[in-house]
Amino acid sequence: MPIAPLPPCSTAERVSLVERLSVLPFPVREENTGQNDPGHHLAVLLESRDFWNDRSEETVDTAQREMDAELAAITDSLTRRWGTSRTVDLWPFTGWDACGEAAPPAPQPLLSLAMVAGDMRVWRVPESDRWVGLAVGQADPEWPLQLLAAVGKVSVLPSR
Repeated sequence: MPIAPLPPCSTAERVSLVERLSVLPFPVREENTGQNDPGHHLAVLLESRDFWNDRSEETVDTAQREMDAELAAITDSLTRRWGTSRTVDLWPFTGWDACGEAAPPAPQPLLSLAMVAGDMRVWRVPESDRWVGLAVGQADPEWPLQLLAAVGKVSVLPSR
């Protein structure tokens, strides 16, 4: 999963980061970081506390509401900029088919996103061959919730 420097602290700063990532050149060689490998960028925009010591419903619900509110705010801003988004189901990119059999590996960053989230909101970046996606995910129940931004090549997305 991506590791980001200190996340931006306001919605405007998070939107600005997503906009910068949408035009930032992709690395040309494998760096094995998981976050900025050839053909994509992946960043943590917001991260909750972890739930190792307190997994109470109230604690988790509060963190989920914070993630959902920030996702909605960023979604609204990106929709004003790039138009309507679409939802992409991430299950097909988990590496498993519907029968539980191993499937061919998915391209990044879809594989990383599929390991922590069920779907993502996706915008096509105008006049480019890129897409931007937002997802809220959690690697394991004790781990923090994360609001993730991904940028990739349109060629790796399903057509609809």
